[in-house]
Amino acid sequence: MDRQQQFDHILSLKKQLEAASIDYWHQFSNYTTWQFWTILAMLLVPLIVLYFFIDRKNIFLLGFFGFSIHVIAAYLDSLGVRKSWWDYPYIAIPQLPSSVSIDASFIPVYFILLYQWCLNKEKNYWLYGTLSAIAFTFIFKPLLIGLHLFELYTNWFVLLAAYLFVVYAAKLITNLFIKMSERA
Repeated sequence: MDRQQQFDHILSLKKQLEAASIDYWHQFSNYTTWQFWTILAMLLVPLIVLYFFIDRKNIFLLGFFGFSIHVIAAYLDSLGVRKSWWDYPYIAIPQLPSSVSIDASFIPVYFILLYQWCLNKEKNYWLYGTLSAIAFTFIFKPLLIGLHLFELYTNWFVLLAAYLFVVYAAKLITNLFIKMSERA
């Protein structure tokens, strides 16, 4: 096959995968299942909590940090799903990535509130971020596995490395932007 034929073949496979995913959602993950409502709650409840508890004096700093967490987590989660390291058998909104509830809300909100706490109490973010990554890897994800909301196909340390990368990279990016703003 030439380049265009190969690309068209990949596009055809993507369309088949999309159709199969929508069909799967209708059969196993739609609004009549408890999994749908659990995943939807993991999307909405943290955002409601954040609305009430975010420190409005530092809202741009915390928002930037949370957005960094979200973007990095979403890219790494997408990579993990694409490489078949892990996957999510239930989704709330089939047109969005399967991990949107976790990557767009649950994890960013948790780490925004952790970062806020570390700032306000003068605690070491690196320590508490590391402990949180370990807890997400070895407590939260096994809980999701037990509920059949997450499936892991690689070893736990790949997942831990992904969480640690998210925790550290978001903080480093935030620190970089803080330094750049101080020089302005």
